[in-house]
Amino acid sequence: MKPKNISILGAGLVGSLLAIYLRKRGYEVTLYERRADMRKIKMAAGRSINLALSDRGWKALAGVGIDDAIRDIGIPMYSRMMHSTDGKLTSQNYGKDGQAIYAVSRGILNCTLMDLAEKEGAKIFFEERCTGVNMPTGEIHLEHATTGEKRNVTADLIFGADGAYSAARLQLQFTDRYDYSQDYLKFGYKELVFDAGANGQHQLEKNCLHIWPRGGYMLIALPNLDGSFTATLFFPDKGTPSFESLSSKEKVLEFFKEVFPDTLQLMPTLADDFFANPTGSLVTVKCSPWSFNNKLVLIGDAAHAIVPFYGQGMNCGFEDCTVLNDLLNKHNDNWEHAIPEYEKMRKPAADAIGELAVNNFIEMRDLVGHPDFLLRKKIEGLFYGKHPDKWIPLYTMVTFSHLPYNEAQTRGKKQDGIMDEVMRIPGIENLWDSDQVEKKILSLL
Repeated sequence: MKPKNISILGAGLVGSLLAIYLRKRGYEVTLYERRADMRKIKMAAGRSINLALSDRGWKALAGVGIDDAIRDIGIPMYSRMMHSTDGKLTSQNYGKDGQAIYAVSRGILNCTLMDLAEKEGAKIFFEERCTGVNMPTGEIHLEHATTGEKRNVTADLIFGADGAYSAARLQLQFTDRYDYSQDYLKFGYKELVFDAGANGQHQLEKNCLHIWPRGGYMLIALPNLDGSFTATLFFPDKGTPSFESLSSKEKVLEFFKEVFPDTLQLMPTLADDFFANPTGSLVTVKCSPWSFNNKLVLIGDAAHAIVPFYGQGMNCGFEDCTVLNDLLNKHNDNWEHAIPEYEKMRKPAADAIGELAVNNFIEMRDLVGHPDFLLRKKIEGLFYGKHPDKWIPLYTMVTFSHLPYNEAQTRGKKQDGIMDEVMRIPGIENLWDSDQVEKKILSLL
């Protein structure tokens, strides 16, 4: 049965994009967002973690014809730039032939998507907190955040697009034999800002994602349109050093002077910002099933929250929309067929990218500046260039392809094993671009 009206809990990135897709299919769509309308208020600093939009996300935006509108608010990043404590810079391209990931402000992107959703005819109600869902009847219980007014609304189909701490998912957790796990890293994150230079120019290379890997923790920075950079410190919760140990402005300044010395001149208000901005947590959520009787369906972070170290949280949520839309095309809007297949396809993929994102944190904070790691990547890149039909680096499969994440993970593990053997070749640092190494990889494949 084709639903006449669809309600979406959450008007964030995925909820807003989903609304555009559903409106283009002719459904009546209403979104309920617990926060105030961010387009009408000054957004608070400290919680954004700038986004890295890559091929999966671009495909989803192109699917509803809004990729050009979004491209105008993005900055291409062609490589990662590593900063050592002595100021030495090491660059590593993300892809080949000008491939880039795009830095996008979460707030600007969300506002743009909400504008486009409303332009398509979706209705958005703000400060409406979901307090419960009667899943068999499709009744949503809402409470207004400011007035406290309570009301119930009914929909033929409800999507939970309300993030890692989803109220919609909480309803599913009360059902029999529901599988749910949340795993927190013993790390948090804090957002900081690198100021723009005179006349609004970027004070670091604009078209790079900057990383200060320090073994056990790291600082990253992504460019903004106004010439500033959004910097994020990923740091242990406890121990030395940690958020707990940096307990005064003096300790913060002393620590940054010793560990991130080249950033101090970019952050004149560092000491104040460090204590004014909140410390966020990093969680991976896995759950199953994602739906109840084709009446309530989870999508985006509500179904599969992941840590941000592969830059795929938003891209994965956007890909949910692409896959769902393709399945509705395949099944002629028969939701009874589309929903189970959507979950069957996306659950293994979401679990895989969740695991890959945690692993990439270790790579980014501990390995990216290490000579062995850089050599390994050079060998992979050279072989990929010669034999793209036989080898695709894991990062390329995840970021610049539409291969399901779980298939990329499986292929990546096999390639890792091969590279472990290659790196054990005596004198590999001198032989890395030789026929011997190429033949070795071919034989192992």
